[in-house]
Amino acid sequence: MKRINVLLLIFSLFLPAGLVMQADNTNSQIWVSPDGNDKNNGSIDAPKQSLHAALREAREYRRLNKVQGNALEIIMEDGVYPLHESLLIRPEDSGSEDCPTIIRAAENARPVLSGGIRIENWQVLKKSPKGLRVPASKVWYADVPKVSGRDIDFRQVYINGNKALKACDVENPDALHKILAVDKEKQEIRIPAPAVKKFQKVEGMEFFIHQMWEVAILGIESIKIEGKEAVLRFHQPASRLEFEHPWPPAVIAESGNSPFRLSGAIEFLDHEGEWYYDQEICRLYYMPRQGEDLTKAEVMVPYLETLIQVFGSLDRPVEHIHFEGIGFMHSTWMRPSELGYVPLQAGMYLLDAYKLPIDGTPLKANLENQAWIGRQPAAVQLSGVAHTSFERCRFQHLGASGLDYVMASCNDRIEGCIFNDIAGSGIVVGKFSDPGFETHLPYQPKDERELSRQMQIRNNWVYDCANEYWGCVGIIAGYVQNVCVAHNEVCELPYSGISIGWGWIRSANCMKDNQMIANDVHHFGRHNYSCGGLYTLSAQTGTLIAENYVHDIYHPDYVHDKTQGHYIYLDEASSWMTIRDNWCSEAKFGQNQPGLNHWENNGPQVDDSIKAKAGIQEHWQHIKIMPL
Repeated sequence: MKRINVLLLIFSLFLPAGLVMQADNTNSQIWVSPDGNDKNNGSIDAPKQSLHAALREAREYRRLNKVQGNALEIIMEDGVYPLHESLLIRPEDSGSEDCPTIIRAAENARPVLSGGIRIENWQVLKKSPKGLRVPASKVWYADVPKVSGRDIDFRQVYINGNKALKACDVENPDALHKILAVDKEKQEIRIPAPAVKKFQKVEGMEFFIHQMWEVAILGIESIKIEGKEAVLRFHQPASRLEFEHPWPPAVIAESGNSPFRLSGAIEFLDHEGEWYYDQEICRLYYMPRQGEDLTKAEVMVPYLETLIQVFGSLDRPVEHIHFEGIGFMHSTWMRPSELGYVPLQAGMYLLDAYKLPIDGTPLKANLENQAWIGRQPAAVQLSGVAHTSFERCRFQHLGASGLDYVMASCNDRIEGCIFNDIAGSGIVVGKFSDPGFETHLPYQPKDERELSRQMQIRNNWVYDCANEYWGCVGIIAGYVQNVCVAHNEVCELPYSGISIGWGWIRSANCMKDNQMIANDVHHFGRHNYSCGGLYTLSAQTGTLIAENYVHDIYHPDYVHDKTQGHYIYLDEASSWMTIRDNWCSEAKFGQNQPGLNHWENNGPQVDDSIKAKAGIQEHWQHIKIMPL
């Protein structure tokens, strides 16, 4: 035996270094670097290049019982890691309580998983394309490369980490026009005639319309100019949904008709920071802002809708996976471009909806509509998981939701993370209404493992979310149990700050024992009312809303009802909750057909110590000064 070992040692001296390490790499760290190679063994000196390869290596470590120590770590070095497909994490990737799998940043590193591509080779226009209304010299262009041999489309463009604005017919995105009339029978909307009387292409143009607590996006099929007015028709299925769904409506008698804007035409490309994409020739046009040099700028467009999918089941969950210090950037969502976007509430978009010819259902005698909804994708989605966490992670420049625990999760934690520049909601947790489940029905699963339970959402900084889909929320949970949302700072939002609960009925359901505690929620309601800094729906036995600091609501001119901006709003059928010791700028609270709730000491008279203790705790304050 000794002779064999000596021969192996002598033989190893003549092997390439990488092969020696390959044979001897049995520790519990797998290193990843943008400059690595997936054929490497994953040691610090021979890192892999992709998280996909590192996860496969980790899976083999566990299968072959090669893991040493109390954790298996995948350590990502600094840099951007482009993803070519959604990364799937399976039950076989699970760690254990004694030996979790930790996917973390190397010391002082800021790794980013990106679902976008960089647009390069920018040039100044020499000749104006048809329809451009500004001098060619003010506009730059670049051709968008194919991905996997196919042309791509996108809804966002980022210049040096700043979102550019899709060319539209208003200089200030908040300064919207007002529609004139709606004809539901003809499925037409009448608007003031735009300054442009004839567009080179109607294809690709969109109609963005404000509707009380939501917005809709409709692809324009035709524009017919009639004197000082224009008549718009829209593509299906969005047209049917828009004109058949009763809530939220587009025409409000009290404050006038809904605001709107038009976008997606080259004729609108006339202000710095705007872009227009001609998908037919795959060419992106952009008017640079002051100081932007496109020959040196990083210009990114997203093409993946989901970057990471953690997918387990009720009987085989993915367990004990932890992300630390990882950035998730550049996701998109193309349904609004392809099929339109007509939501019900909180970004949950309608699949079908209509007014009942005769009011009433077996569970709700006065219900006058039916609706079935879909759910926006998220950059990171988890289903069938337990004991997972995200700590010190960054969710930025995303085209729909940020992080979504879709269903069947238990004992999970989100802490010390940043959610910023997100088109939809920042954090989404739990079941809402599945596509085959009418959304007004109470959800009470036979197997409670379907629910999201025992989750901690703490010390996160959530700001500038829902910046495209204005009805979305900073942090939102649906049918959940024992979810604690505490010590977060949630701000700069178009609608509500933190929302827990789903459904519009007082019947018994699965929700109970949730908590909103010591959050700092401010600068919300920027565009939409019927909102609350803290917002709830439906019966939630044992739920506690306490010691929050809620202040600085916006006062937009065009909301449907200027009285409907609340610091705390218990919306329809909210019941069996305790609301106490919340410091609010005003005692301005809303209730809509509430059940029994206990209110105690809420408003500006609450002791100032509540303000001082709310929001991100001292240990996590550093996330607010980290470079983004």
